[in-house]
Amino acid sequence: MTRIESVFATPGHKALIAYLTVGYPSIEATLELVPAVVESGCDMVELGIPFSDPLADGTTIQRASYQALQQGITPQRCLEVAHQLRQRVDAPLIFMTYYNPVLGYGPSSFCRACADAGVDGLIIPDLPPEEGRELERLTQRHQLDLIYLVAPTTTEERLGRIAARSRGFIYLVSLRGVTGAREALPADLESLIARLRRKTSKPICVGFGISTPEQARWVAKLADGVILGSRILEIVESSDRPTQAAASFIRQLRDAIGESCVP
Repeated sequence: MTRIESVFATPGHKALIAYLTVGYPSIEATLELVPAVVESGCDMVELGIPFSDPLADGTTIQRASYQALQQGITPQRCLEVAHQLRQRVDAPLIFMTYYNPVLGYGPSSFCRACADAGVDGLIIPDLPPEEGRELERLTQRHQLDLIYLVAPTTTEERLGRIAARSRGFIYLVSLRGVTGAREALPADLESLIARLRRKTSKPICVGFGISTPEQARWVAKLADGVILGSRILEIVESSDRPTQAAASFIRQLRDAIGESCVP
């Protein structure tokens, strides 16, 4: 059983997944934040590799990526950080990146380096399954989970294809548009999850737009996991004690998600 599979192995447990941009606001901060959020109740951590054209991301993650790039953060540096974090946490580490950095590094070399660093999976928003065969083969060779995304606009035919080929879990995008905290989530999210449930028994984790414990509680009643990124980065950006503030927020989310499991 992989580390990602083990998160979903306990009946009734709902996964809490945090996104953090590597190198934002600094490498030292990333090395502090990841263990802190894991200790506070996160089951997995997405490590965002900064990219100059993050088409799926809103202003918060774009700003974090830009600042990290200005500090010289590269895919190689992200791999080094992941290796350091693997010595400190047992939770699954997933790289969130775009295909251009993977292609620039070399897909085979990148997958091998990820495995050597202790990374468990990859999320690549701009890689559709129609173009993902080579990377699927390489990730499977190196025992990495390639996690595909499903959007509200995904057709019935593509839902089945994505569900069949995504490994670890399926990332369900809750809304049309880019990442970013929202005051409200789409009313049709429940029906979207139900559509996907009819196609697969694999875990479904929902991201994009979730920003409050109340939203996380509602999503956890419907799905197998909840993913937050922009709101965590906003807390990090605005606090004079970012690690403590992020950890406190994660504890609130963990409590709320736990409440979703109570009959």
